[in-house]
Amino acid sequence: MRILGIDPGIATIGFGVVDSGKNSLSLINCGVITTPAGTPLSSRLDLIYRDTNELIKSFSPDAMAVEELFFNTNITTGISVAQGRGVILLAGYRAGVRIFEYTPLQVKQAVVGYGRAEKRQVIDMVRRILNLNAPPKPDDAADAVAIAICHARSATSLLNRQGGSPTCSTI
Repeated sequence: MRILGIDPGIATIGFGVVDSGKNSLSLINCGVITTPAGTPLSSRLDLIYRDTNELIKSFSPDAMAVEELFFNTNITTGISVAQGRGVILLAGYRAGVRIFEYTPLQVKQAVVGYGRAEKRQVIDMVRRILNLNAPPKPDDAADAVAIAICHARSATSLLNRQGGSPTCSTI
């Protein structure tokens, strides 16, 4: 199964493409979509939508795993990130890719085994799980790879193989 993991944003959107086999995970590609500061929001959303479509076209994922939003203190930034996340979900939906959503706590639990793990722990475990010489860069890309790993682990759970729904998904 090929999974496109997405760490949503408005200025920087992380992506990670992971292949999940019977007993293996391998990193195919990762990186970021960036939108220029000072660009109108509508233009940034259009760029995110087009680039997400290009990722889907280039990698033909079987599933797309997208991180749910966690609002800290800056609600204004959160709203624009939510709008970016919306066009990412729309791109996946229109391309016919199954979409799964995970909270940051679920991603940390799946990757590190502890839902309150620190960012550095998650990034190091991504490196270890995929047997990489160095962690994916930048951090947004590593986060997206972690989201893809979360889905790979959820999708291959015993519950899922018996016809249940994925427990980490909010769909």
